Amino acid sequence: MHLIDWIVLSAYFLLLISIGLWAYKRVKNSADFFTAGGKLPWWLSGVSHHISGYSGAVFVAYAGIAYTHGFTIYIWWALAVAVATFAGAHLVAPRWARLRIVANIQSPTEFLLTRYNVSTQQIIAWSGVIIKIFDVGAKWAAIAILLNIFAGTPFITGIILAGTVSIIYSTLGGLWADVVNDFAQFLVQLVAGITMFVIVLIKMGDGAHGLVTLWDKLPPTHSSFFSDPYTWKFFIAMMIIDFFSYSGGTWHLATRFIASSSGAVAKKAAKLSSLLYLVWPLVLFLPMFSAPLFMPDLEDPTRAYGLLALKFLPAGLIGLVMAALFTNTLSMTSSDANTISAVITRDILPRFIKDFNNNSKKKKLLIARISTVSFTLLTIIIAINASQFGGVFGLIVSWFAALLGPIAIPMILGLLPAFRKCDSAVAITSIVAGIMAFIIIKLIPDVTLAAEVGTPLFTSLLIYIIAGALNRRKVPEKVDTLFNALNNQD
Repeated sequence: MHLIDWIVLSAYFLLLISIGLWAYKRVKNSADFFTAGGKLPWWLSGVSHHISGYSGAVFVAYAGIAYTHGFTIYIWWALAVAVATFAGAHLVAPRWARLRIVANIQSPTEFLLTRYNVSTQQIIAWSGVIIKIFDVGAKWAAIAILLNIFAGTPFITGIILAGTVSIIYSTLGGLWADVVNDFAQFLVQLVAGITMFVIVLIKMGDGAHGLVTLWDKLPPTHSSFFSDPYTWKFFIAMMIIDFFSYSGGTWHLATRFIASSSGAVAKKAAKLSSLLYLVWPLVLFLPMFSAPLFMPDLEDPTRAYGLLALKFLPAGLIGLVMAALFTNTLSMTSSDANTISAVITRDILPRFIKDFNNNSKKKKLLIARISTVSFTLLTIIIAINASQFGGVFGLIVSWFAALLGPIAIPMILGLLPAFRKCDSAVAITSIVAGIMAFIIIKLIPDVTLAAEVGTPLFTSLLIYIIAGALNRRKVPEKVDTLFNALNNQD
């Protein structure tokens, strides 16, 4: 990176801190900190939901898959997310906003106390916090790899630098800082992504026709929708996982809907996010798809995008791309920290500290900020030891994606009236069964990726559905009341 690149990157960091300071003035209580007071407009919520699903891992782990396997990464990642988010827009997203309106929730696990009981809420809250530590740790590891490629920054130094920036602005401004940063960095990503797209297209030498001829120059399997180990079974497993994840099973994505002013606004936001996932990755991934043409036999494919940017981009634009990649990760990790803080503050600490809810608004806000910092520090420790968990891709897919299903199923399906007979016993049984399936599948050698990711999910899903259908216990009145409120149209 040149001096002008460092100036661009530093300027963006200053923008982030400015956003945090601006948001700090808007945060008067925990409701503002966690849900932006329920005032997010649909376009801001939709862009934030979309961009919060990205991180540096997309430009590291996923770029490596684009380099080695080609178009299949768009199919099982972007297309799967687009379809899943569209389904969630109609079935789930509006219910999150209505929960805030009728039940005054600030965290995505808060409603579980009414929907099931305190035991179910605590199991899901604790499990979700633990697996999120691994997921966010993977994001820090990814951005550290990018910093090493662009600037030669040592791996651990990169993790600490990224984590420190996130702590500063997310602790100051809460959700408002997160979503405004998301929008700003989406604009940066548009400029950087389109620039990379155009330059690579020019370098290929066939003009717009290069979008077609590219695939003739790559190995035949690179144009396939499915390429082992990313088979159609893996695609289906990921699409179902994505439905639960992007509908709110990944908690920071739920907050975008919770913070919407109405169910209709949340639905509109989810549709916008779905459309962006359908279109934007096609532009974003062209450099990654074409990287084997410019850098054949790359020893570490996860470095492909960063090396391509260094190879083709002029001074100044490298800093812009680096800012886009850096803030992709910051948007996701800071959002996660904010949401985990909500779960800890609203759902976990009140069960262990007597009279916790009697604290003043000012003290609750201070506790929220302390828990945000504490969570981020734990994820940094995991990031430093990422290699012990299978690297970035291993942490994201083999651990987080595999464990997400058992935790998310009782949350998301618990919002739908068709599953009203699934009570706390059903929910806990499905969670335990899914986690046991995860442990067992980890002990089996040479298992397929589809089985590794899908087995915990489908185990929990089948038990939740079947046990719920066989359940003859009466639905509690408080659960019926909750469903009646959620079924009301905006």
